Amino acid sequence: MGTFKDLTVYKKAFAQAMEIFHISKEFPPEEKYSLTDQIRRSSRSICVNLAEAYRKRQYEAHFVSKLSDCDAENSETQVWLDFAHASHYINNETYQKLYLSTEEIGRLLNDMLANPKKYIGFLSKK
Repeated sequence: MGTFKDLTVYKKAFAQAMEIFHISKEFPPEEKYSLTDQIRRSSRSICVNLAEAYRKRQYEAHFVSKLSDCDAENSETQVWLDFAHASHYINNETYQKLYLSTEEIGRLLNDMLANPKKYIGFLSKK
């Protein structure tokens, strides 16, 4: 197994965070310190917490805790997408695409949460 950057969930979360970053550049200036900052922060936090989780995978409880943080940030991103869509800052097509992405990321994270030993076990084989 390589690094956290090799994980499919990391790649998908990173791509999503970058897409949200670019889309949120078009949000109104009055949203700068609320919706814009919050959706960028939560989407990026998925990746950051995943990197931390990966480094703590030798300790199952820490690993699972950080994965849980990833999942929470992913859910938060969904809510911010709801607000962006309801405020007409993103169209329905963009909303659907990004929301489906958060659902896929959530499924991948939930698989990791349900099967942490898949990611921990190989450490003892070194």
